[in-house]
Amino acid sequence: MITIKQMVVGFISLIGIVILGLFLVTGWYIVDESEQAALITFGKVEQTIDEPGLKFKMPWPIQRVEILSRGTFNLQVGYKEEDGEVVEFTNEAKMITGDENILFADLAVQWRITNPEQYLYSTQDPKVVLYSATSASLRGVIGSSSVDEALTDKRPEIEAAVFENLVELLEVYQIGISIQDVKLQDVELPTDEVRRAFTDVTDAREERLTKINEANKYRNQKKNEAEGEVDAIMSRAEGTRTERIEHSRGDVAKFDALYTEYLVNPEVTRQRLVLETLERVLPSTEIYIMDSNNNDTVSYLPIRPIERKPEAASEGGAN
Repeated sequence: MITIKQMVVGFISLIGIVILGLFLVTGWYIVDESEQAALITFGKVEQTIDEPGLKFKMPWPIQRVEILSRGTFNLQVGYKEEDGEVVEFTNEAKMITGDENILFADLAVQWRITNPEQYLYSTQDPKVVLYSATSASLRGVIGSSSVDEALTDKRPEIEAAVFENLVELLEVYQIGISIQDVKLQDVELPTDEVRRAFTDVTDAREERLTKINEANKYRNQKKNEAEGEVDAIMSRAEGTRTERIEHSRGDVAKFDALYTEYLVNPEVTRQRLVLETLERVLPSTEIYIMDSNNNDTVSYLPIRPIERKPEAASEGGAN
């Protein structure tokens, strides 16, 4: 017959077996290299484990573990993707630009879990909060940009602005998520007619830029030619200036030498200057020196034949 003592011992033994079973089943866990774990004690995160390996804890319901990935997740906003291709734009993709144009814009966000406690307990679904914050950031940036900027060369600036806005929002929300990268996937106009019109505008703008570049090129070419011609004129003018200065210096030297001779014998120098001037003014005229003091016979001395004789003599000697 079973006594009360035996029943108590059996009950205690049963409790011990249950506790041992719980410990064997729930008292250990494994953290992989690509994972992180949050050790939760009575509903509160007590410790975050980043080191991989076999870990032990108090059995359930005292402690439990939430295993979270340390990898990078991808969030798609504004589109649905199948086999790496966009198959459908969602309502979040419809946006109005700052110049009141409608376009479709979709975004891909790469994010990671950096604070397991905030990720688990700050909100009911942190992914929904992240999605809403991303959509709001994208709409805010597109709403302050023109359609030309969104469709052409301002996409990197738009991505950077969305990244900054999203990081600021998540710092306020404190959901344990950090943003790694933001990438605009597609920015498109809503209809074919609008696309064609925008393409025509873009082509016209490109043609305008081409014409401006050609005009600038022609202007620079003519400017360079004009500058080269100016340099050439300046060089010629400088050469002429130098030539005239040297010629003037020669004339001054010649005059100084003549003046020195004039001081030695003024009358001879004066007659010589007269004769040289006549020879220069009348190159083909025979010049004679006449003696006007002789009243009976006019004596004269031809200058040209006298000059020719030394010349002939020098030519004969040379032959």
